[in-house]
Amino acid sequence: MKIVQLSGSLRANVGKKATKAVRKEGGVPCVLYGSGEQTCFSVRSVDMEKLIFSPDVYQIELDIDGTKKMAIIQAKQMHPLTDKPTHVDFLELADDRPVKVGIPIRVTGRSKGVMNGGRLMTIFRTLKVEGLPKDLPDFVEIDITPLRIGQSIRVRDIEIPGVKTLENESAVVVSVKMSRGAVDVDDDEEEGAEDAAEATEE
Repeated sequence: MKIVQLSGSLRANVGKKATKAVRKEGGVPCVLYGSGEQTCFSVRSVDMEKLIFSPDVYQIELDIDGTKKMAIIQAKQMHPLTDKPTHVDFLELADDRPVKVGIPIRVTGRSKGVMNGGRLMTIFRTLKVEGLPKDLPDFVEIDITPLRIGQSIRVRDIEIPGVKTLENESAVVVSVKMSRGAVDVDDDEEEGAEDAAEATEE
């Protein structure tokens, strides 16, 4: 998993009034936990938004007034009107401690079913997994090339070395549905069409 750097400043006061002041000054109140104690700090809102609105998931090297910690974003609160972050929780990482995180799913290939008029349905955008920080991938790649109309890829069909999947194993991740005008063609029919085309050309 990619690593990005993020700088923050310790918060001396953590009450409601102090938290409001942090936001007014363009900051986001944050908490780092996981090592037995909590660290309250703030990060510039503009820097936090780059992370939160990215489609990727990162391990974050936090620099809080010179003290560096590796962490991931564990939870966030967003303003209902502005959609800006109002509070973020970070979980400190340890090399020997598994962590739970959602990994983005990246679909590749051209589905045979879609090429025949079917409709690709993506049910999962991320996959919840658990593993050591060193084993967490940047994304989960799913090749949909073999999928025909009516076929799907389920959680149990996905393997990530060294990582445990936490989703229901029978849950559908992507599928190809029948749509109006769609025609499912099997391999024999495709080969027959290709042979006929070649014979016509000759």
